[in-house]
Amino acid sequence: MTSQAPPPAYRRLSVEERRSQLLEAALALFAHRAPEEVSLDDVAEAAGVSRPLVYRYFPGGKQQLYEAALRSAAEELEQCFAEPPQGPLSRRLGRALDRYLAFVDQHDTGFSALLQGGSVVETSRTTAIVDGVRRAAAEHILDHLEVREPGPRLRMTVRMWITAVEAASLIWLDEEKNPPLDELRDWLVEQFVACLAATAGRDAQTADVLRAALATEPADGAAGELVRRVLPVLGDATHLL
Repeated sequence: MTSQAPPPAYRRLSVEERRSQLLEAALALFAHRAPEEVSLDDVAEAAGVSRPLVYRYFPGGKQQLYEAALRSAAEELEQCFAEPPQGPLSRRLGRALDRYLAFVDQHDTGFSALLQGGSVVETSRTTAIVDGVRRAAAEHILDHLEVREPGPRLRMTVRMWITAVEAASLIWLDEEKNPPLDELRDWLVEQFVACLAATAGRDAQTADVLRAALATEPADGAAGELVRRVLPVLGDATHLL
């Protein structure tokens, strides 16, 4: 007669572990359904717990749970642009965008809700959480550019590009995730270089930043590819010189 292995011992989760479990369940649901379509019963079922237990950890109900899940997602997004300050700028941005776009890909509906707000759950607090992600991303980009005191034009350029990344991500979801992620990533990196170049023509600080960044770029990198594609087009407009 063969002996059966004993069932695994039950372990009570700590407060933080249980809270994390509930947030993970909520984020998984918000990733594919709009927040107003997710109930506390749905979260309880996904986490394998009772509805009263969800209320014990989130007595404010669905709004409190959504805001907590939003903060958790925001913290992950804020770290996407954190990169060691080594190597060409385009490669650092490429790796950051890989993480950012992977989050978009995995949390499609939830990402849309994160940026656009749900019809039921959007509040001044959720808006502040989203704005915090944008500010953190801008600070990371300025760190990559090695700028401690950006002027208004350079800061505006960085913030404009972050807005463009967000908009492109939402459009990418609407377009059934076309073009491929690697193409979208490279395109967004090229757009950042192009934005810096446009501002450099009007702002000495941005011009210095762009020169320093381009000095570290390899010929076969994103900046080099951009120059090789754009120069022939600009060459046809010599009458503007």
